[in-house]
Formats: sequence, C-alpha cells, structure tokens
Amino acid sequence: MTQTSNRIFDEMARLMNDAAGVATGVRREFDTLFRAQAERILRDLDMVQREEFEAVKDMARLAREENEALKARIEALEGKKGASPAAKKGAAPSDPTGL
Repeated sequence: MTQTSNRIFDEMARLMNDAAGVATGVRREFDTLFRAQAERILRDLDMVQREEFEAVKDMARLAREENEALKARIEALEGKKGASPAAKKGAAPSDPTGL
C-alpha cells in the first residue's frame, strides 16, 4: 500500500484556519466600529455615562441626608428657643438700643 500525502486536505485545512482567523479579526473590527459609533451617537444626544450618573446620584443622596440633619438641628434649636421663659410669657425680646 502506498502512502499518499493529503496535500489537498492540508491546503483546505490551512485555508479554513486562515478564514477563521480573518473572520475573528473582522468581528473584532466590527465590534470596535459599532461601539465607537454608538458612543458618538450617545454623546451627540447628551446622554450621561453610567459612572457619572452614579456619582451625581451619590452626591444628591449625601446632600439630602445633610439637609435632613440640618433641618432636625434647626427644629431642635427652635424648640429650645421656644421653651425659654420670655417666649412662654409672650414678652417681646428686649431691645438693646432702648428704642
């Protein structure tokens, strides 16, 4: 039995391997172009990136918490002021200028 080299099959296998490599490269290039185009469209629409949105959301939450704390502090201070003897009698605070 003679041994034959399957040169045709080897060439076809090499061609298929090269085609798969080219297809992978084309897909990568397509993904890159598609992503760049989508980012450009979103930038033109003045859309915010997720990271920026999350940062502003955290800033708003912190500001709201601070505002609520300050509001509670003001109410506590006003409560102390309202509990003073002069405020209970309905007397007006004394005028230091005497007018």
